[in-house]
Amino acid sequence: MKKRKKNNSYSPDDNKNTVCGEPEIYPAFRSKKWSRGMEDPLNTEMRLFCSCTRWAFNRLQEDKSREKLKKEGQQVFGLNVRYCDDAILKAKAIIESQKELLKMEKEETKTKLTRAKKKLSWAEKTLDKAVEKNDSEKIKKLKRTVHGRKARVKKLSDKLDELKVHEDNGTIPTVVFGGHSLWKKVCKGRIPIEEWKQARQDRLYSRGDKTKGGNPNIKISEYNGEFFLSVTISHLSEQKGTDKKDRPIMTRAPRVEGRLWLPDKYRSKVYELLLSRAPYTVELIKGKDDRYRAHISFDLIPPDLTTNPDYGYLGMDTNPDGIALANVGCTGQPEPWAKNFNVPYPKALHKFDGEFQIKIHPNGFLYIKIPELSYSSGYRRTYLVGVLAKIVVDIAKALGKPIALEKLDFGKDHLNTNKKFNRMAANFPFKKMVEAVIRRAFKEGVGVKQVWPAHTSTIGYWKYKKKYGIIIHHAAALVIARRALNYKEHITKELKQKVQVFKEKLNQKANSLPGEGRGMTRKVKQMFKKLDGKILNFNGLTRFKQESFYSVWHDLKILALSSR
Repeated sequence: MKKRKKNNSYSPDDNKNTVCGEPEIYPAFRSKKWSRGMEDPLNTEMRLFCSCTRWAFNRLQEDKSREKLKKEGQQVFGLNVRYCDDAILKAKAIIESQKELLKMEKEETKTKLTRAKKKLSWAEKTLDKAVEKNDSEKIKKLKRTVHGRKARVKKLSDKLDELKVHEDNGTIPTVVFGGHSLWKKVCKGRIPIEEWKQARQDRLYSRGDKTKGGNPNIKISEYNGEFFLSVTISHLSEQKGTDKKDRPIMTRAPRVEGRLWLPDKYRSKVYELLLSRAPYTVELIKGKDDRYRAHISFDLIPPDLTTNPDYGYLGMDTNPDGIALANVGCTGQPEPWAKNFNVPYPKALHKFDGEFQIKIHPNGFLYIKIPELSYSSGYRRTYLVGVLAKIVVDIAKALGKPIALEKLDFGKDHLNTNKKFNRMAANFPFKKMVEAVIRRAFKEGVGVKQVWPAHTSTIGYWKYKKKYGIIIHHAAALVIARRALNYKEHITKELKQKVQVFKEKLNQKANSLPGEGRGMTRKVKQMFKKLDGKILNFNGLTRFKQESFYSVWHDLKILALSSR
């Protein structure tokens, strides 16, 4: 039985907005000690900060304390104490994330290895049969297959052993700053090493501070409707003496200043942020086009909820080409749309006819289809996902109902072992859809509830598809909403009759040739034997057991697929 995973709620700390700007005012001098050639002071500060991060990363693995590293970092890299502390915390976050990834990678490698061993045994059995039949062409092909699968098993075994050693010793795999894929290109001679070095020293990070009224090292300001960014160049600060406790007294560090371009939709938010003197975190990144982009993160104060779960839920079923919605009341039954209900057509599409299709069923169901979603490029897909999220949240807000959606996790359980699944999972932007809906709902004050996704389509197929005359995706959305309302899906008399009718139809075809979907095959017989025992006890089980992986719905799903 598969265990349910905990529902990860949306965190307002994840709100990041990217803005662009160009520095206009630089300090009038460079540091002879820290600068390299004609390097401008801002690039020098970025290089020193990234070097400090890598240095702290190595020292933290030697179990050195944060306080000692702060003192040493100021002397080694010439940065102020705040920049040093930020670099140490960034390095610490990298180590912690690598330890989490190590656990995940170990489990994934175990699964891959088990699957690879199975495939090897299947290939060896097929080879033995071919040898018995003395089929030379087949033997030649299968020998290649067995050789390849043995190599695959060995590679995965070696990788698993290496991961176990890291886990036992409390270490982490090698981290390549600047990007592993970029380093591989350097090794193959595809790009110059300077490009990889530039990627290792292209950012500057500064945390916000509530006591300082914003961010002491990278400040945003507003004047006459225009926004500006000023960055502290701490390595240009010089010592002018010591205090009573023999601590160095430094001169005031100069700043690099420049205009900051903000999208119109974020200008009011940032203005409110500056007025409230709330803390904000900034990460400044220099791109290949020599433009500086600032990633600004700040806490959002959620508005009051405008939805009430007592009215029901808006169930949402996500698909590669769109979404299905079900308007479900508090009784768990679909509610018809209002007479004046209308789905607004999004702006700025108009690329071709049929790019945005809406099919509304009066009994409380609708399907929004965007065919381009399943094959468009990354940026276009992100935009289309945002369009869908806005429409879903607006509908939920108009109904006054929270959104119910399933928490899918494709993971990498079958990675490199099932080509069809890999292709589907890679092209299905489920995670983007869910995140976009949750983010939009959080900002608009719309409630969201994620539910266990097991068997939603199967339950919808057997119980609600014919009952309401809807497609399978609408039925799944209905089940999702009912699950959010904590309703159990019982085996009804109608469903028992359906299974019995299904069984009788297959018995009538018993004289037909055996094969998948032809008569009462052995596989179908086994399913009916299991069902006879499970259906009797199903309604008395707890909700968790009813929704478990190997419940009666699992057998009904296999039965439906086997007899198509």
